[in-house]
This record gives sequence, structure tokens and C-alpha cells, in this order.
Amino acid sequence: MTGRCRRSGLCYAAIGPLLGRRYDRLLMGHFPWSSCLRPRFFVWAGVIATVLFSAGWGALWAAERVGPAQRVTVETSVQSQAIFRREDVRPTLTRPSADAREFFFTRAIYNGGGRRWGAWATDYPKADRQFLTILDRLVDLDAYELENAIQLDDPNVRKFPFLYALEVGNMYMTESEVKGLRDYLLAGGFLMIDDFWGTWEWENFETEIRRVLPEYQIVEIPLDHPIFNTVYNIEEIVQVPNLGNAQRGARTWERDGVVPHVRGIFDEDGRLMVIINWNTDIGDAWEWAEHPYYPLRYSTYAIEITVNIIVYAMSH
Repeated sequence: MTGRCRRSGLCYAAIGPLLGRRYDRLLMGHFPWSSCLRPRFFVWAGVIATVLFSAGWGALWAAERVGPAQRVTVETSVQSQAIFRREDVRPTLTRPSADAREFFFTRAIYNGGGRRWGAWATDYPKADRQFLTILDRLVDLDAYELENAIQLDDPNVRKFPFLYALEVGNMYMTESEVKGLRDYLLAGGFLMIDDFWGTWEWENFETEIRRVLPEYQIVEIPLDHPIFNTVYNIEEIVQVPNLGNAQRGARTWERDGVVPHVRGIFDEDGRLMVIINWNTDIGDAWEWAEHPYYPLRYSTYAIEITVNIIVYAMSH
């Protein structure tokens, strides 16, 4: 796997149809096409052009209803806080395009509260599918183009070195999920946490993750850590709001989660096992990046930080 950005051909192919000829001369003067896709301008162009011209509106909205794998509703033993039946999405990956891929954006299915299928499925599958379409334009990474979800206690979880979990303020893992996640992380797996807000949700998540990794501390990750400049140079932790707050242009936080944080859990050798994005909603920015009223500042940051996280995780 290489973490370099894709070069001239894809740069122009991605943004040319969107911008039109009247901008060609200006852009050619300021952004040489032979350079990597590092400027934030290209992230913006990749987001919009990818969504409108590559994926297509119909395909993206259909993603709300269609997944890549057979869905099977199962009865699940849950703790008292969770009052729903989970819908289990098996990582069967039966499409030929899934064969021998280097990277799968894999979402963790966990026991807990929430709407629809449960908290784990927030923004699923549109956010995942839309981000993967963008990722394919930005980084030379042989990524499977569709969403993938797996239960934490599934033995096959080790096939996927990157896991994404969100809304963990509503996470109440079963004992088998705790063991599955612990074994996964200690075996070299990587977990990205997103979209939970305020003191109460932090305390709930902290309780859950300490069941998994009781011997390791949660620490702030400083901006000079390599994860913030692996591909894109992140100079500020941006608080990404939900769609409603972003459109209204008012406050960006929820509950008492005023200040965004990026925290981590490292093993004894300094390997980052878990990255925790708290008081922010990165996944919402993937999901709504194509929306004409969704602020560019948030979608740009969300895409850049996630690209950095994935490239860092896959290269360590």
C-alpha cells in the first residue's frame, strides 16, 4: 500500500467537468496538475465532482436502501439499556470486485441503543459509500468500493485491519463483543471512533472501552503527531457539526460538547490502536459532502483527517 496522492490525470478528470473551461487557465496557473492532491482546493473538487459525476445522485440516494451483502435479522441477547433487535449485516462480500482488495472500510456492529438498526448504523450505508468513492480519487489505495459491516464478536473481524465505530455514547457491548474487540486490537487491528458528544456520552464510552483495554490509558493526541500530516497537514482540530447545525450556521456542538478532541490509546510499544474523535461528527460530513448548503470547511476537514487516519493505520 502506498500513501501517495494520485497525480495529474485523476486530478483533472475529477474537477474538470465541474469547473468548466472558463477556470482552466486560472487553475493551470496556480495548481500544476503534476503535483499531488494535497491542496485543500482539490479535496473540495474531489468531494463535489466525485459525488455528482462519478457516483451519480440516484446511486447515492439508493445507498440508503441497498447494501452489498445479504441482511439477516437475528435475535440478540442485550443488556438492559438496549431495547431493540439488531439487524446483522454479514461481511459476505460476494461481489467479484471484493476479491483480494487491500482495504475495506469496515464498520463495527455493536450492541447498544439507537434508532433504526441501532446506533452503530447511523449514516449507514450512504456515508461509508460516499467516502469510499472520494477516497478512491485521493489516494493510491486498493479499496473495496462498497460498505462493509461486521459484528465485533465475529471471528472474521481480523480479516479487516481497520474498524470504524460511531455513536458510542449508546454502546453497551456484550461480553463476547468485549473479548472480540480486545483480541482484534491486541492482534494489530485499528479502531476509529466518531460522533459522540458531551460528558455523559464520554463517560459511557470510557466505561465500555476500559472493559476492552483496562491496562491502557486514553491520552490527547498532539497536533505534531504524524497522524496529522501523513497525507494532509492538519493544523487545527475542527468541530464537525451535524447537518442541521451546519446548515443553520449557529452553534456547532451538541449537549455540553463544546470543545472537539482527538484522543488515542497506544500500546506499550507506542502503536496507536484506537483514535477517538469526540465532540464532532465526521461521518455526517461524508454523508452530506455533496449537499449544496453543507459548509466546505467541515467536509474538507472530515475527508482530510479520515484519509490521514486510514493511511496511517494501514502503514503502521
